[in-house]
Amino acid sequence: MTPAITVGVDGSAESLAAVDWAAEEAALRGTPLRLVHAWLWQPLDVPVVQDPETQAKSVRGMLREAETRVATRHPQLSVTSEVVSDTVVPALLAEAERAEMLVLGSRGHGALVGFLLGSYGQQVIAAAPRPVVSVRAPQGAEVRHAGDIVVGQQGSGEDGADVLGFAFREAAVRGAAVRAVRAWSLPPVYAYSPGSLRLADEAGGLVQYEEKALRTALAPWRDRFPDVPVIEHVEMGSGGQVLLAAAAEARLVVVGRRVRHSPIGTHIGSVAHAALHHAPCPVAVVPHA
Repeated sequence: MTPAITVGVDGSAESLAAVDWAAEEAALRGTPLRLVHAWLWQPLDVPVVQDPETQAKSVRGMLREAETRVATRHPQLSVTSEVVSDTVVPALLAEAERAEMLVLGSRGHGALVGFLLGSYGQQVIAAAPRPVVSVRAPQGAEVRHAGDIVVGQQGSGEDGADVLGFAFREAAVRGAAVRAVRAWSLPPVYAYSPGSLRLADEAGGLVQYEEKALRTALAPWRDRFPDVPVIEHVEMGSGGQVLLAAAAEARLVVVGRRVRHSPIGTHIGSVAHAALHHAPCPVAVVPHA
């Protein structure tokens, strides 16, 4: 069975933007779309909404409206929906286990707050075994459908293979270019080692060393996706700042998150954190070893 692209729905403008993005992604990939809402009935302080059936009916209606929205725009797309009886984080993590990717709404710039991308969303992104895409509601315009797929590359090619692979697949299905960004900074003197100095000298200097590292990481993906244009961007500076500057006109930003075998928390890395806060387009966070 083909894994679905799963999107969390809570009826907000942000989650509807996530539904729109996920539906387009599913249509491009030829995969099913799954809409989910995590809900457990609990008695509330307002008597008129105490009835669990009334609450459940409202939730089901919200999902039906989202299904209708998708069907209007993508009538051939296979869509299912479900109210999941669980709290938000466990429900979304369980959905991510079986999904192609998980798509969540974001409440915009500044502090990460909101029902889906906030304390809940950061916990999901930090622990999900699949890519999680954060989509914010467009401000005065539709989510952009032009621009490059901007991907942050760090370390060796093997470290971020899943991240680069996701970016190249996105570029291939969308007919876009990949803009691969590698930021670097001068390490303190004590961080130098004879081996690293030798490699930098062989490359012709630190800048050339970083450029060579990026070319090496990209080489297998260029071979696998020969029709995808590639733009290499190597710049000195902090990872988050360099990536955001390169992503000013992007349609999607792709960043990595190292898998951590520890209790669920909200640590997602400084570059991913910066992108989720400030990128002007959807952001995909891809777990990697």
